[in-house]
Amino acid sequence: MTKNFKLLIFFVMVAVFILSLAVGCTTEQGKDAETGTLIFTANGEEFIREGFVCKDGWELSFDHAYVTIASIAAFQTDPPYDTDMGWDFEDLVQTRVDLAGVHTVDLASTDADPVVLGEVAAVPAGRYNALSWELARAPQGPAKGFVVLLIGKAEKNGEVIDFKLGLDREAAYLGGEYVGDERKGILQAGSSAEVEMTFHFDHLFGDFDEDQDDELNEEALGFGPLAVLAAEGKLEVSLSELKSMLSADDYELLVAVMTHLAHVGEGHCLAAFLE
Repeated sequence: MTKNFKLLIFFVMVAVFILSLAVGCTTEQGKDAETGTLIFTANGEEFIREGFVCKDGWELSFDHAYVTIASIAAFQTDPPYDTDMGWDFEDLVQTRVDLAGVHTVDLASTDADPVVLGEVAAVPAGRYNALSWELARAPQGPAKGFVVLLIGKAEKNGEVIDFKLGLDREAAYLGGEYVGDERKGILQAGSSAEVEMTFHFDHLFGDFDEDQDDELNEEALGFGPLAVLAAEGKLEVSLSELKSMLSADDYELLVAVMTHLAHVGEGHCLAAFLE
């Protein structure tokens, strides 16, 4: 074997090695370019962060609004999921991303708008147009035993009531496309995007700024039925306890609120109690 031929073989081997590195890098870059980071958030909106006047004139402010969320999953579906399709939508799912764990967050916090529960990296890019989760009883912490715990103050005509209202009935929710002024759930390759679980607490108490015969107020409990249960300016009560304390109509109204408390922005969700 001549010296020149040996040199030729050497240079060919070097070229093949360099080419393999380049292909490897391209493959990895291409893989990264097809994925991004999906950020899961929860939002109680300005009603819960800043307080509001409910339908029967009580001015509500919130020190804490704990919600406990579990079994969270975001989906890309084809065709895009709509709640008219019902709960059985597995045949539409092309991509599913799960956020593991049980997450208790305080939606009354002004530190984050919305509150980040967690994120999942290296997930397929695309449009996440469905979101499911459960309200679960908190396993520990200040909200232990409740799916929602509201702690705050109600004021009307000089009367002040410090309240703790705990909802302790677990429920599952399924929503479609996020509806709002900005678009969410659209994940570009190499970037990040948010999906949001939104909680409308004006659906529980109503809104004094809306007409009293508005559908929102007609379906809301208000604070008045709770105020009459207070003693010495304090009220601490759970949903299960209220069954024997409220009128049958008011209790049914309160339970029904849980089926339309959760949204995806302004988009409605399916809801089902887990017990």
